[in-house]
Amino acid sequence: MEYEVVIGLEVHAQLTTETKIFCGCSTNYNTPPNTNVCPICLGHPGVLPSLNQRVVDFAIMAAIALKATINRVSYFARKNYFYPDLPKGYQITQYEVPFAVDGAIEIETETGTKQIRIREIHIEEDAGKLFHPESGAGLYTFVDMNRCGVPLLEIVSYPDIRSPKEASNYLKRLRQTLRYLGICAGNMEEGNFRCDANISIKPLGSEKFGTKRELKNLNSFRFLENALSWEIEYQKNVLGSGGKILQETLTWDEKEGRAIPIRSKETSSDYRYFPEPDLPPLHIEEERIEKLKWLIPELPWERETRLIRQYGIREYDAELICSERGIADYFEKCASMFSDYRTLANWITTEIFRELDRRNLKIESFPVKPEDLVELIKRLKAGELNLSTARKAFTIMIEENKTAAQVISEYDLVQISDTRELESIVDAVLSECAKELERYKAGKTSLFDFFLGQVMRKTKGKASPHLARELLKKRLEEI
Repeated sequence: MEYEVVIGLEVHAQLTTETKIFCGCSTNYNTPPNTNVCPICLGHPGVLPSLNQRVVDFAIMAAIALKATINRVSYFARKNYFYPDLPKGYQITQYEVPFAVDGAIEIETETGTKQIRIREIHIEEDAGKLFHPESGAGLYTFVDMNRCGVPLLEIVSYPDIRSPKEASNYLKRLRQTLRYLGICAGNMEEGNFRCDANISIKPLGSEKFGTKRELKNLNSFRFLENALSWEIEYQKNVLGSGGKILQETLTWDEKEGRAIPIRSKETSSDYRYFPEPDLPPLHIEEERIEKLKWLIPELPWERETRLIRQYGIREYDAELICSERGIADYFEKCASMFSDYRTLANWITTEIFRELDRRNLKIESFPVKPEDLVELIKRLKAGELNLSTARKAFTIMIEENKTAAQVISEYDLVQISDTRELESIVDAVLSECAKELERYKAGKTSLFDFFLGQVMRKTKGKASPHLARELLKKRLEEI
């Protein structure tokens, strides 16, 4: 039987406010354990929460960018459950009337553009974090409450996603959008952008959804795709053998390559939601929304379109450049100083991307400034450097934090383009490689590249490749 996959994602995005959502504690939970805490975020008796208005501003910006409708009045609720990292015994979230509803994100699929609808956006607080030391052999667990009360947006999609790849593309676009807004760091490996996936399958053409299972805390795009792919095959095998899918909550074990059940799936009644008695309804005025609209930057898909139109770069390059707001800013600073936009785009999407990945750097801390990259490329285009020496200069610029002019001068990287000088080098190479020359003359013409390599080696890569090739070809024809 052929099945259709049905996936919905619940994303928890930590907001980059300086203080927590209901108290004045710092949101930096990477400090020593249990230091950024107070009676409010620890849930001591008699304390009262006070809503951080910066959190509300960030939620408004997210809702605008995600094309969601902001409820002018929304309500906080208590979600009751017991877990060691939840000192109050409940989480303050939103339930019956969320902050915003009915948004959407467009993603690219194999068949074109697709819209994934967003059902709800909630404002809520994060819980603490558990640590399971290996030396404890399962005998004890540590808890760090620094993360308690860090503000979150929970963004819940409709079950519009039909494949693991679509799920990954949706998550990437959502993270990219929140990063562009400057309201979420979006570092999945650090836990400030987390994803749960609800997945079921149904017979193709059926209107009735199957039993869904939830995969919790998927903290990388690769894990998300792997977990969903495994679960799809699991459900197909169960149904194909006449079995029944159990509604469960699962955790993904990447080492084992399988999902492991951790509990039966809860329903909303299990959490005994009720209105938060210590917080008033949240009222949002139209004036506040209009004011914050002016703070919304050009969003990634808008910027991609403009870069293609304005600079004539390829769609693929525009997508890569706009993957991070800082990289797009870097490109446009370069473009204001140099009009060969395609060459700029190529350098950024190859050389810079490679170095950022290799050195684990962000573009904001990249040592080569836009003006220095432009200077390097200009010298390459002018023939002062060849591609090999330009790349060498680029590496030195990164490692020694020097300008292109300094590196080219100090390391004597100017390209050798003098015909007489190169002719003498070619002659020297052929003289030194007499045995290879005899083999070449005997018909082994593939040795041409060997001779050319020797010329480049003798000049330490500084010879003009085009001129060296022409002079070598001419000399070999004369022999």
